[in-house]
Amino acid sequence: MLKARVLTALILLAGFLAVLFLLPFSGWLLFASLVAGMGCWEWGGLIQLGYRRRQAYSLAGFLFCAVLAVLVFDAENGAIRLSALLLAVYFIACAFWLVAVPAWMGGRWALSKGLPSLMTGWLVLIPACLALMQLRTSNPYLLLAAMAFVWLADIAAYFSGRRFGRHKLAPTISPGKTWEGVAGAGLAVAAYGLAMAWVAGMDLSFPGPVLAVLAAAELLMGLSILGDLFESMAKRQAGVKDSGALLPGHGGVLDRIDSLTSTLPMLGLALFVWEGKL
Repeated sequence: MLKARVLTALILLAGFLAVLFLLPFSGWLLFASLVAGMGCWEWGGLIQLGYRRRQAYSLAGFLFCAVLAVLVFDAENGAIRLSALLLAVYFIACAFWLVAVPAWMGGRWALSKGLPSLMTGWLVLIPACLALMQLRTSNPYLLLAAMAFVWLADIAAYFSGRRFGRHKLAPTISPGKTWEGVAGAGLAVAAYGLAMAWVAGMDLSFPGPVLAVLAAAELLMGLSILGDLFESMAKRQAGVKDSGALLPGHGGVLDRIDSLTSTLPMLGLALFVWEGKL
């Protein structure tokens, strides 16, 4: 299992880097929309849609994401043409993750085959895929740095949780996660955030700018954990271990991007602020 997991991770990374740096923006738009479509296929399985309904839901998710992208971005160079629409999508997504999801998990609401669960899948996936497009257009290395932030948080939480974990974070949703793991992730992303701010040439005088960077890093880490827990809750309600079997040793697409679905829209919004467009 470990060998398959490592081999799959290396193939995924190589393929992703090739797509990220070699495809024109129109190809990247198609790639990100396909990610949304594949994620919708797996979400349809989690809410127990039948085969044909899953096909229709996945295709609709792909088309919806692609149409929104064509409206928002210039397909040739990725320039944002309709910032108001993209901002509206981000605000809705951030409200979902910061308000609705904590209430959802606290109330242990059940997913179903109905319209709310169908819309939830799109709300989880499509804003994140639009943010993939925006961040790549701004700077591919910025997108890599954002993804590395989430990967680092996951890795630090895993190892610190295994070494020091005693107090469960959410035992009924994801028994393996601990508060000690959260603490380890918090330290790791704090250091990473300061390092990236220094590389970007930001003012790191104390206390204001430093505390702002640290607060942003911890907020994003909290969002990444929330995305992970939300998908874990959906899988637990569906009675499955993984969202799919597409990636040997890793599960499905949703298993790999769960933390990104919650963090990327916030990063897209932050990019608007950074560039002085909000």
